Amino acid sequence: MSYFIGIDSSTTATKALLMADDGSVVGVAASSYGFETPHPLWSEQQPSLWWEATVESTRQLLQQTGISPSEIKGLGLTGQMHGLVLLDADGRTLRPSILWNDQRTGAECDEMRAKLGKQNLIAITGNDALTGFTAPKILWVKNNEPTIYAQVKHILLPKDYVRLQLTGAYAMDKAGGAGTQLFDVAKRDWSAAVLEALDIDPIWLPPTFEGTAVTGVITTEAAAATGLRAGTPVFGGGGDQAAAAVGTGAVEEGIVSLSLGTSGVVFAAAEQAIIEGDGRLHAFCHAVPGKWHLMGVMLSAAGSLRWYRDALAPDVSFDELLTPAENIPAGSEGLLFLPYLTGERTPHPDPLARGAFVGLTVRHGQAHMTRAVLEGVAFGLRDSFELMREAGLASVEQVRITGGGARSSLWRQVLADIFGVGLVTLNADEGAAYGAALLAAVGNGIWPDVPSACRQVIQVTGRTEPQHGETAVYDQRYAIYRALYPALRESFHHLSM
Repeated sequence: MSYFIGIDSSTTATKALLMADDGSVVGVAASSYGFETPHPLWSEQQPSLWWEATVESTRQLLQQTGISPSEIKGLGLTGQMHGLVLLDADGRTLRPSILWNDQRTGAECDEMRAKLGKQNLIAITGNDALTGFTAPKILWVKNNEPTIYAQVKHILLPKDYVRLQLTGAYAMDKAGGAGTQLFDVAKRDWSAAVLEALDIDPIWLPPTFEGTAVTGVITTEAAAATGLRAGTPVFGGGGDQAAAAVGTGAVEEGIVSLSLGTSGVVFAAAEQAIIEGDGRLHAFCHAVPGKWHLMGVMLSAAGSLRWYRDALAPDVSFDELLTPAENIPAGSEGLLFLPYLTGERTPHPDPLARGAFVGLTVRHGQAHMTRAVLEGVAFGLRDSFELMREAGLASVEQVRITGGGARSSLWRQVLADIFGVGLVTLNADEGAAYGAALLAAVGNGIWPDVPSACRQVIQVTGRTEPQHGETAVYDQRYAIYRALYPALRESFHHLSM
């Protein structure tokens, strides 16, 4: 058999996954690391940690599986998006990487809107300026660390720093490039207009590649460090969300991926660049060649249920907490929950948004509150579906659900009823690293294209269909839910002062 490795450099660990050419997972290894918060709202990481963890995880994987390096036909890379890696002319890091969850760049986001115009910025890049993206981080270094900025010769993303160590090549995948907010998303490459407006030298940016393209090969030095064979090709891969979508088969229009973890991500593939006019959805290039995607992000999805359990019923298991809620009717008898416990991203990009129970009466007990939390998160996720439809996404035929929240049959039913579309669970749960390995296998010719690979290796293991009577109830409640944030926004902001 032939084998492929997917390497996922996340915020807290690097995972190496070995996949056989029939799509089966042979082994997984991971090495963890930390990140620094030198000031409030800052988040930084030393790039050397990703490389050290890649070496350690790859060696663990080879030892654990006993697979010969000569049988490994390629690597696919994925990892945290948006992080800024600045290098000098010799490829040395100039400062710690500023990560995706760093919040220091509010002024630089305003600067981007002023220089390009908000609507023009969205039309080109597919997104409004947000503190998490790479472009405002570059401006922050320019504005605050001019000595470092004067030495910049190369700009990379975290996984592409790993690529550099593996291959010696400066390269980036198109999904990751789109996440820098320096891309013309429709043209799938760097935007000359954005670079000129922000005075960023295009020479600093690497060439970009589709997710299945070869970007370089393992060098002799990298082979000695990792145990891999020199000359093994390294493929483009993709940012973590795009690669994870490949791993769940969300690579064709009509199939939507829903990740119900601490945060919630709604991910829909598209055949063309679809841009939501106000930037309330993220629009990026997909890791699948020639495709794009829309993405909505909820900051506290399953995190809302965990907060609720920990705060109000800390000695109760999730199963014990959820079972009584099965007997509460749809709509929780007039009780609604707003899940904005850590602010919100989609559809309200508001860090000062707050959570709330609305409609409490003496009739409501704990089971009502539990069900209201499940329903409130589902309503918030429906916001992303509604925005996608309004932006022009043709249809939603199936929702593929992953993450810890997917284990609850009650929550799956609530989600299906509120969305009005069927939910399915899958045999694949290895996330972005598995998607990166699939991209490498397609690039190697194991399958003719990414959709063909996904159709062959990803199987549906369970289905939850909407109950139309419940859907009608939820449609009425959803209209009330949507009116709550605008009504409470001013109060939320006053409470945050």
